[in-house]
Amino acid sequence: MSWIKSSQERETTVPSQSKPAKTRGKTAKAPRRKKPAEAAKPPAAPPKVAKPEAIMQTALLAAAADVAKQVGAKTIFVYRDSVENVAKLKALRTKNVKLIVVVRNDKEAADAAKVATRTLHVPNVRLTRMGRVKVAVLLSFSQRLLKPGEQFVFLSGVAAGGLDTLIVMQVGEEYELLQTIDQPKIDEHVKRVVFERVLEIAVRLAKEGREGKPVGAVFVVGDSGNVRKYCDQNIINPFRGYADDEKNVLDDRISETIREFSLIDGAFIIRGNGTIVSAGTHLRPNIPGKPLPQGLGSRHAAAAAITATTHSIAITISESTGTVRVWRRGEMITSIEKAIEPGAGRPSPLMPLAGPE
Repeated sequence: MSWIKSSQERETTVPSQSKPAKTRGKTAKAPRRKKPAEAAKPPAAPPKVAKPEAIMQTALLAAAADVAKQVGAKTIFVYRDSVENVAKLKALRTKNVKLIVVVRNDKEAADAAKVATRTLHVPNVRLTRMGRVKVAVLLSFSQRLLKPGEQFVFLSGVAAGGLDTLIVMQVGEEYELLQTIDQPKIDEHVKRVVFERVLEIAVRLAKEGREGKPVGAVFVVGDSGNVRKYCDQNIINPFRGYADDEKNVLDDRISETIREFSLIDGAFIIRGNGTIVSAGTHLRPNIPGKPLPQGLGSRHAAAAAITATTHSIAITISESTGTVRVWRRGEMITSIEKAIEPGAGRPSPLMPLAGPE
């Protein structure tokens, strides 16, 4: 016998299957199913960080209250458009401190009335920080909200730009603001509302000009009987022959007429009650005013001189810079600078400056 199996036998041979091993003890449990992965929790929100403007506002409000207490100031001024939430101003008003909120329109006035001792309306035009302070204090002085020698605290900033300025002043001691405290009352020969209206017209005209072009102008207000003694007409008086109520500065319709006639060389002569006497008027006072600051010319010299000669008030607009100046008793009381509009270029340092006006 051959010991070698045939190929056919090899192919048909089936290997024996092994029997499953018996488990000892309890039956083995099926493997435990894994729980589905839990949804990832969102990361915790970072703590809120106050904006720098809000931090500065809170600090300045607290500082104003503290400074007023320390120096004995009885009045705090603040521009409404520099404070986001008017309720935050409430803490500034105390038994011993008046809070005067400066507003530029009726909406701001209604809002400020909730917390203010009093509101103060100023022209709704863009001014520099100090220009905003000056016009507010000048109007406060004319309305007798401030007395000579009184200290006050002022909070301000650029329009709608938040608080960034705190000023402590004493009426009459700040050279730029009110150079003398022995000035007669501003309504001695001029109604307060007339002075404020002419100042507003001047500030608007300085900002807007006529047809986008800058203009220069002189307004002489009050004591018109004496002022006329020192005047000549450069042209036929455009206001002659009209009824007084048709040519009063308190009538809003007259503003555009003034804008048109501002191109005429000469001054506007206005009575203390607001009636415009003439335009295009040449001033020739016989008493010179006090020496002028450098750079001011004939327009400002005439304004200083006419107020030295009469009991009038003069307001000038500089054509080259848009600065509004107020004159009394032969000297400048204050100057209000026009703000540079956003995006407007600044003059080159090599550009020649405009000559004196």
